[in-house]
Amino acid sequence: MSATHPFGAGPRGNIEPILNEVMHALDRLLSDNEPTVIDLSSLPFGPGEIEELEEQLGTGEIKAELDALGKSLIRETIYPGVWWLEHRNTDGETAGRYIEVTRIPDILKAQDADIGAGIAQLSERLEPIEDAAVT
Repeated sequence: MSATHPFGAGPRGNIEPILNEVMHALDRLLSDNEPTVIDLSSLPFGPGEIEELEEQLGTGEIKAELDALGKSLIRETIYPGVWWLEHRNTDGETAGRYIEVTRIPDILKAQDADIGAGIAQLSERLEPIEDAAVT
């Protein structure tokens, strides 16, 4: 790394502009509760830039893995509110890579339909217990 381009060399360096966008996105999240998604797959990275960006963002305290039509890896970076997400297909190939600036990524939030299904399952499980208590 050179003194004039600490995050990437030359005009093709994407790291510094992305980190700048992340910083502004954090400001919007804090002031207006506005989340931001940066689709890294849509950007023209030079050799080694994606790895350098991942290194610059680091790894925070929270990691999650989902397994639905391939694995999704979600991890907090060293910057609270900044999340690194990678989605892989069933062959293990990267299908999407994103930075989400949000309090918690939507993919980790329970959906209403899933919550409803959970209520139904728990209700079914409790019925035999209630029936046994009556007799």
